[in-house]
Amino acid sequence: MEIKLRNYTENDAEAIVAIINHVILNSTALYDYNPRSTALQIKIFEEKLIKGFPIIVATLDEKVVGFGYYSEFRFRDAYRFTVEHSVYVDHNFHGKGIGKLIMNELILLAKQQKLHTMIGVVDAENESSIAFHEQFGFTKVAILKETGYKFDRWLHSVLMQKFLE
Repeated sequence: MEIKLRNYTENDAEAIVAIINHVILNSTALYDYNPRSTALQIKIFEEKLIKGFPIIVATLDEKVVGFGYYSEFRFRDAYRFTVEHSVYVDHNFHGKGIGKLIMNELILLAKQQKLHTMIGVVDAENESSIAFHEQFGFTKVAILKETGYKFDRWLHSVLMQKFLE
């Protein structure tokens, strides 16, 4: 099994939507309620690419099995050296190191762009994602109580931070 990483193209959008919609409908890893359309996902990614942010796709035998990206943490000028990232892997391919490959690539690209810090916002119940981030040197810096409401309950957000320099 050889996982390959490459830059996103619009042709990947449909496979990415399938991955992200599974997350939306079945987990608290993303606080969206409604599945995304391919057109919406293309628009979201176009906005990131126009701003110079990378979107990485992981493939296995040409099939998209994961993706990741980073973009603004906040929209004020002073935050321009801080980014927030996301990594998603097809639920059928968890535990195969795909997320690690994507995260390593995102960190490398962020360093190349001379960014200072990377933020991850993780649902507090998602202990595997918290442990995943810690493997890369992210540390918990805050827990924001009851910041999301999904599946008829309040959710807490864990802010995780990694300095890139």
